[in-house]
Amino acid sequence: MQRVNLDTHILFFIIENALKKRERDILISHDWCICPIVLWELAMLSDFGQIDFDFDAEDVRDLMNKIEVLPLDANVARQSRGLDISSDPADELIAATSVVHNIPLLTRDSRIRSSKMVPLA
Repeated sequence: MQRVNLDTHILFFIIENALKKRERDILISHDWCICPIVLWELAMLSDFGQIDFDFDAEDVRDLMNKIEVLPLDANVARQSRGLDISSDPADELIAATSVVHNIPLLTRDSRIRSSKMVPLA
C-alpha cells in the first residue's frame, strides 16, 4: 500500500474525528507516516493549552503504533531550506520530508498546498 505523510493538523483531526470526506478517503487507502516534528508540535500545542491531546491515552497510543515516523535527517534539513514556499520551520520540515521521501503530504495548509515541489495527496 502507498504511504501518505500527515501534517500535524491532519493527525490531530484524525484523533478528534474532524476529517473531511476527501481526507478520510485518502487515509483509508494509504499507510500513514509523519515527520518527527509532528509529535513535537502536538506536545507543544497541548502544553500551551491550544489542543487537548494526551500521548498516554489508549486510543492515541494505538493510533501512534500504526504510524511510521520517518527520519528527520540531513537530507530533510537541507531540503527544508530549498523549498519554493516559506512557512514556519516545522511546516517546512514536514513538507521537506514529503519531497525527500517522495510521499504525498496530506495537509490543509494553503501555503504548502501552493508549492510546486511538495507532492500533495
